[in-house]
Amino acid sequence: MANTLNGIDLFATVVEAGSFAQAAERLHLTRSAVGKGVARLELRLGVQLFHRTTRSQSLTEEGALFYRHCLRALEEVRLGEAALASNKLTLNGRLKVSMPVLFGQQCVAPILLALAKAHPGLALELSFSDRKVDLVEEGMDLVIRNAEPPDSLDLAARRLGEHGMTLCASPAYLAERGEPVTLAELPEHECIAYLRQGRVLSWWWQEAEAWREVQPRGRLQMDDLNAITQAAIAGFGLAWLPTWLARPHLERGELRELLARLPGRRYPINALWPHGPHLPLKTRLAIDWLASRLSEQLASVNVQIGRAHV
Repeated sequence: MANTLNGIDLFATVVEAGSFAQAAERLHLTRSAVGKGVARLELRLGVQLFHRTTRSQSLTEEGALFYRHCLRALEEVRLGEAALASNKLTLNGRLKVSMPVLFGQQCVAPILLALAKAHPGLALELSFSDRKVDLVEEGMDLVIRNAEPPDSLDLAARRLGEHGMTLCASPAYLAERGEPVTLAELPEHECIAYLRQGRVLSWWWQEAEAWREVQPRGRLQMDDLNAITQAAIAGFGLAWLPTWLARPHLERGELRELLARLPGRRYPINALWPHGPHLPLKTRLAIDWLASRLSEQLASVNVQIGRAHV
């Protein structure tokens, strides 16, 4: 790209000035330096750009065609420079972000909407999906995921926080079946399992400095956390839910927290974006907002429902 652009500004100045001598004066160069610069450009392009005589110069047909394209290219460069200068003071442009459906709706989108409200020049395009997203192929500026970042040279990542899990059941279910007080009692209960990509996710707690895995068993298996929450409220069994999802139902008494004395597994939340030498201002600011506000929000949730502090 550097070789492609080399000499274009000099060539355009010669055309606009009307002579090599006038161009040299405008560029603060010697006439010889300007002549050699144009000659190198002609050699690289393989065409003659100027008809030269001892008294005058004029563009060849190829030179006139090339000049028209150079004008468009230089105008785009000037517009780009103006946009960058403007963006130093204001945030502009469209930000495309992909995020998990439920977590995105409840936790991520409100933060990004607050960012857009603070910066009227910012447009948001938010995609809510739990599937794997190809950032480059789908033109995403940013992807939020509740998992460890992939080991990829094409992606950059930043940890935004982490969320905990809590075991819940409705008061009606507990009145009928009793409340489990140890992990050993869980197989005696109906458990509502979460399916991800066709696999039932295990439940994990730390007990006696070791991690214990529980495979939930029951009549219901679902691939939607909101549906699992509603089934738990309806009394179908125990549900292992993210703290950010369980909190309002615990506060309203629709669910009760179980085994609160045992620390549960925590899951990372990461922002991913295409790796490159320059991070656009809109993307960098969105990541900063999410990193500060999301971690505080999730820490507050965990404290309020009695889980360990982030």
